[in-house]
Amino acid sequence: MSNSTTSFKPTLSLLDATMIVAGGMIGSGIFIVSADISRNVGSAGWLIAVWLITGFMTITAAVSYGELSAMYPKAGGQYVYLKEAYNPLVGFLFGWSFFSVIQTATIAAVAVAFSRFTAYLIPSVSESNIIADLGFIKISAAQILAIALILFLTYTNTKGVKGGKIIQNTFTFTKLFSLFGLILFGFILAKHSYWFENWQTGFHAVQDLGAKDSNGVLQPTSWQPISGAVLIGAVSAAMVGSIFSSDSWNNVTFIAGEIKNPQRNIGLSLFLGTLIVTIIYVTTNLMYLHVLPLNSIAFAENDRVAVTAANAIFGNAGTIVIAVMIMISTFGCNNGLILAGARVYYSMAKDGLFFKKTGELNKNAVPEYALWLQALVASALCLSGKYGDLLTMVSFVVVIFYILTIIGIFILRKKLPDAVRPYRAFGYPVMPALYIILAVSFCVGLVWASPTYSLWGLAIALIGVPLYYLAVANKSK
Repeated sequence: MSNSTTSFKPTLSLLDATMIVAGGMIGSGIFIVSADISRNVGSAGWLIAVWLITGFMTITAAVSYGELSAMYPKAGGQYVYLKEAYNPLVGFLFGWSFFSVIQTATIAAVAVAFSRFTAYLIPSVSESNIIADLGFIKISAAQILAIALILFLTYTNTKGVKGGKIIQNTFTFTKLFSLFGLILFGFILAKHSYWFENWQTGFHAVQDLGAKDSNGVLQPTSWQPISGAVLIGAVSAAMVGSIFSSDSWNNVTFIAGEIKNPQRNIGLSLFLGTLIVTIIYVTTNLMYLHVLPLNSIAFAENDRVAVTAANAIFGNAGTIVIAVMIMISTFGCNNGLILAGARVYYSMAKDGLFFKKTGELNKNAVPEYALWLQALVASALCLSGKYGDLLTMVSFVVVIFYILTIIGIFILRKKLPDAVRPYRAFGYPVMPALYIILAVSFCVGLVWASPTYSLWGLAIALIGVPLYYLAVANKSK
């Protein structure tokens, strides 16, 4: 009896696919990144504008991907789209970046966020509890817990997509209802409203990146008016957090081979999932503006805006409420990331461009070797401790490939004008072109505001060029 199978089983419904989109997007970001956004742009209007711009970009990209997913309804998603629109090298560069930075670093960051908030309930797993000091690196209990989470979810997903689906749906439904509840209670139970006070700031952009005191705690200095190129750079830097929080919506395209009626359900799940999450993100920030003064949003302790807001809503119990919500959110988020990510390496291996074993399915019809390799790299990144830097690199690189993929729609319309397109990009060519303009502006602004780590991200992606030719040479032997 064989211990492997040769093809994926289409077992995921539209609901399952939508939960993968929404669940992969909602991790810890919405609970934290509004602090950094507020420090960069300094007004209620710009805080909401950053989330609206990000939401518009996300939904536009998602509905544009619907055309590509309908044309190529197979495992690998964005890797396949780039390969078909351009050439195998561009597809490989995405796959390499996905493996080295985009997916694995996101899995690591989300796992560490799970650990940080678990420490509210179990202090012994905090980052301050150093398990081992090796001189060149210190390993904390939080990092060990993050790695344990990655390994557990990887193991669960090696047992088949059904178990991963149950975890994904359960945790995504739970966090959606929890976030809706937090928003509702924020508007109903808050003892004092700062709504009118905050909105007096309008769209008068100011910036205060703060300075750390003797205890290493970030404190406000003074708000400085910003405009012109500085404002563009500030908005781009602010959008690192919102884009990271809204990323991973495309994970559903990687598992196309396991979705029923993929030509219809992938595009629809992309639209529904990104719309639901965008509404939640914008209304959550409106709730923050209702229950907290802008200065408290910008300089919340350790950037934990949601904890500060929940304490204003529920009193001292608020910290526990948010800790549990983030544990649920990050657990479900990482399950979706782990489930989907390995399918890209599987597709690359099928093209002879990645480790051969990652192109095999086990008896449960999942790419087990690819899952464990992904877990190994993500676990190593958990030990790096450079999560903020990883955030900048991930955001820059992922948007570069989104731009290339959206441009790919224009290329394929010209290259394959008569190809069957069960679904066409909404608002083509205006909406995809508008996304490209906004995304390029973000990337240029990010290089202006944070050149070191954005360009490091680009450098890591370009390392894939010699690796591609090595893979091709090895394939031809």
